[in-house]
Amino acid sequence: MDQLLKQSEERMKKSLHALEEEFNTIRTGRASASLFDKIKVEYYGNSTPLNQVATISVPEARLVVIQPWDKAVISDIEKAIQKSELSVNPMNDGKVIRINIPPLTEERRKEFAKVAKNMAEQARVAVRNIRRDANDDLKKQQKNGDLSEDEAKRGEDEIQKLTDRFVEEINRVVETKEKEILEI
Repeated sequence: MDQLLKQSEERMKKSLHALEEEFNTIRTGRASASLFDKIKVEYYGNSTPLNQVATISVPEARLVVIQPWDKAVISDIEKAIQKSELSVNPMNDGKVIRINIPPLTEERRKEFAKVAKNMAEQARVAVRNIRRDANDDLKKQQKNGDLSEDEAKRGEDEIQKLTDRFVEEINRVVETKEKEILEI
């Protein structure tokens, strides 16, 4: 039973971590290097993550500077950013790319907040599915005689506590992200 609890907790942690990673790609009114995490650049015939071909820095609240390690790839980086869903306009001076992050409109903020809520709901569903799998496992073990009825009940209670803890953590994370998105 302890092994089952550990496995369930690990899976729930992964769901939470995946949600946090997804949240990094949602644009807020602020500049952030993590906005560019999913951008891939054609580099010597390979699709390479942007952060592996350039340094991404945020010198000001609304400015991102991308400095490629190889100047030959600067136009490819610029094209990749323009093709992305970020809706930003990169400025290339031949050495670095500067990107001004414009403030979001009220409508866009609400749209992004809704996207964040949907992502959070998917994470909550994933956590509940993990709970269901664990409870099914406990019932199988009880049926096979590996666990007593009391042990199975105690296991279900522990799984429920774990589920509640992770759902609460997801709620906290989405609330924080929502504030970040909606602030001007």
